Amino acid sequence: MHELIPILVMGAPSQGGGAGGIVASILPIAAMIAILWFLLIRPQRKEQQRHLEMVKNLKKGDEVVTMGGIYGRIMSLDAEKISLRVSDNVKIDVERSKVVRVVTPKIEEVESK
Repeated sequence: MHELIPILVMGAPSQGGGAGGIVASILPIAAMIAILWFLLIRPQRKEQQRHLEMVKNLKKGDEVVTMGGIYGRIMSLDAEKISLRVSDNVKIDVERSKVVRVVTPKIEEVESK
């Protein structure tokens, strides 16, 4: 019982100095949001922009890779889909946005042509 008396006399701890306490509590949250923005959101948006630009610039004859890993040469295009030749007598239609990348020819192949 005697040990509780000093604790009761001290009272509750103070909550800080008003506006200074609010700023001090918001600052770490704002810092975390800024870090997430620069590490996650911003690079993802840049990659989205790069992909949209690549899909917009596709043309007939480009060799591409689809999201499913299929390699093919573009035979025809329209706003929504692409027709790919994947083998001699095999032609498939793919959604335009599912093209992951354009395969660039190797330097040796370009020089030999």
